[in-house]
Amino acid sequence: MEDHNKPIARLVEELKERAKELNCLYEVQETLSTPGITTAEALTRINEVIPPGWQYPEICVSRISVGEKTFQPEDFLETSWVQRADIVVQDQIVGRICVYYTEAKPGADEGPFLLEERRLINTISDQIGNFLLNQQLQDVFEKQTKPDPAPGAGWHVVLTLLKKTDPDLMITIARKMVHHLCDQGIMDAENLWDLFSSAYREDQDIIESNFPYQFKPEQTAVDSLDRVFELAGEHLDEDQILANIQRWIKQDQSGFLVNTVVNPGRSISDILSALERYRYLAGQGLELSPARYQSVQMSLIRRLLSGQDQYIKTAKKHIQIEDFYDLSSRLIFKSGSFGKLGGKGAGIFLAMQVINKALGDQNLLQRVKTPKTWYIVSDEIFSYVEQNNLEEIIEHKYLNIGEIRQEYPYIIHVFKNAPLPPEILKGLSVALDDFGDVPLIVRSSSLLEDQVGMSFAGKYKSLFVANQGTKEERLSSLMDAICEVYASLYGPDPIEYRYEHGLIDHHEEMGILIQEVVGRQIGPYYFPAFAGVAFSQNEFRWSSRIQKEDGLVRRLCCRRTGCMQHYGG
Repeated sequence: MEDHNKPIARLVEELKERAKELNCLYEVQETLSTPGITTAEALTRINEVIPPGWQYPEICVSRISVGEKTFQPEDFLETSWVQRADIVVQDQIVGRICVYYTEAKPGADEGPFLLEERRLINTISDQIGNFLLNQQLQDVFEKQTKPDPAPGAGWHVVLTLLKKTDPDLMITIARKMVHHLCDQGIMDAENLWDLFSSAYREDQDIIESNFPYQFKPEQTAVDSLDRVFELAGEHLDEDQILANIQRWIKQDQSGFLVNTVVNPGRSISDILSALERYRYLAGQGLELSPARYQSVQMSLIRRLLSGQDQYIKTAKKHIQIEDFYDLSSRLIFKSGSFGKLGGKGAGIFLAMQVINKALGDQNLLQRVKTPKTWYIVSDEIFSYVEQNNLEEIIEHKYLNIGEIRQEYPYIIHVFKNAPLPPEILKGLSVALDDFGDVPLIVRSSSLLEDQVGMSFAGKYKSLFVANQGTKEERLSSLMDAICEVYASLYGPDPIEYRYEHGLIDHHEEMGILIQEVVGRQIGPYYFPAFAGVAFSQNEFRWSSRIQKEDGLVRRLCCRRTGCMQHYGG
């Protein structure tokens, strides 16, 4: 067990670095959110808050360039140890952030810079880009508030700006305007679809043709879009047009979120970074259209929770995008992970959302609380297996059941003496700080567990952890329990159950739930508030598979719960 006892001091230092980065990001957000702040004031202030967020703040300086203007401190010194990030506004590079070290430091992930610092500088550049875009739009819309503006001056300025900077966005906004006009019952708007493509015409030959259709060049639409807004000007007032344009531009800014969560090649780190960026921008007025909101909602459910149709059907009624904010702060995973919460974790998370949303409507539920829960995602078990060279464990399930039973005690021994990956240890340390010294339970959460029509109840281990003593002792006990629960994935009972239900060849991963035990302490003992097993009575399908063992035992097997009940014969 000595390998498990990684010095707490190193974990503390790593967590201090993370706290510095979060504080830097908070300072940047607060600066950019300051009412009435100018671009020059904001970028000058950001140059001051960047160095404390990096690993070596005493030798760190930064420079921000936007257009032809450059912002840097008086003691700025350019060196070869630099980390850069482009500032992008509407897909165009308008500037750059450069962070320099003025002295040589040991190599890390990117020269002397950390991987976390790369993410931090990218996030800061994204936020500055959004700030600059909002500044541009604010200038445009403020012109409309001046006395006696020329008719249509506001949206003409917007059109001119978009034609020069982002014609694709202009086409998108024009299409949305046509939809809006059609929804308002303006019949002339139906004829405007020809501006974008003649494929919008109700031409049966185009619909049924087996040959690729040649669309009109997009430039045709760009050059003719004034007709859309001229018609809008005839039927809508200036405030309506400008308000719609502003709303659609903000909706377009959310494209990064869709591109990230829908793409199956993006990791959990990418998804959570995009979610955090959306959370910040939503506070600045960013909106999602109803269709885009539903697309992101479904993608998050599928990527992080479950792809089962019955689960999704229920989850979409109760789980919103905003519910993933709290979940993201209690996920433990390595960089590049693609895992899920697992069956039990996904079920508990859904149940929590159902209860929380019912609290406001039902007085009976006002005192109902859900236990604090942290999650290790499902694919981390393979990082654990790979780090400790346990590859032969993966084919363990194909041994005969006798060999599996003989080997299982040795597997437990090996797992309990194999260290967890450093990034997982860091997450566990943060989790222990969050839990405090309350007793914990470590529970399995496999992908096959709790599937519809199947149940692995009692097949995998759940272990109680007293969570007492020094931080190092508590961390060691928690790691020991997690490794033993991991080992239960290769135990004889779940493997035999998988053989019986034709699941042996299915891919299986195991997530981990770490939950506080709800109860109270009485003397030296801690008593849970409730203990027991509950079974649902609906949709049971009992088989009358009867086996007699020495003429004494009758066994009934419940296909839904997987429970075995023995009765004396």
